[in-house]
Amino acid sequence: MKIFKDIFTEDELFSDTYKMKLVDDCLWEVYGKYETRKGDEVVLEGSNASAEEADEGTDSTSTSGIDIVLNHRLVETGFGSKKDFTVYLKDYMKKVVKHLEDNDRASEVDGFKKNISNVMKDLLGRFKDLQFFTGESMDPDAMICMCEYKDVDGEERPVLMFFKHGLNEEKF
Repeated sequence: MKIFKDIFTEDELFSDTYKMKLVDDCLWEVYGKYETRKGDEVVLEGSNASAEEADEGTDSTSTSGIDIVLNHRLVETGFGSKKDFTVYLKDYMKKVVKHLEDNDRASEVDGFKKNISNVMKDLLGRFKDLQFFTGESMDPDAMICMCEYKDVDGEERPVLMFFKHGLNEEKF
């Protein structure tokens, strides 16, 4: 199993236990599920409690959300405007390039710069459809991942997007 961590904070962002796809060699799309958890039990969206459970009348705490967000303790954040998001992206990309150059990954810089422009343009075009999440440390210098609901195999699912070059992979 691989855990993907933010290069600046070491926050765990996701693992390879989820279905995922690399887009343009610079953006991981990780496919999640919306679920509700009652205590230690996971209840998937659309399932019904049995009649016995419904009659128990016990007050149990439940948490609902995207499995990736819940499992990796991601925190929802946001941007006031598209311009704020653009400023963040430009600053973040500069930090990633510097990190690559300073950490024996300079060979990746040209490919990153070549592919990230189209990805950024695409993300900015869908700004109103995106949700934003940051790692557990909530460090403003860290990666902010994007989430968009997409049709995956005929089902609407949350797809989280992470910048490949802003991640370290750790094998377990």
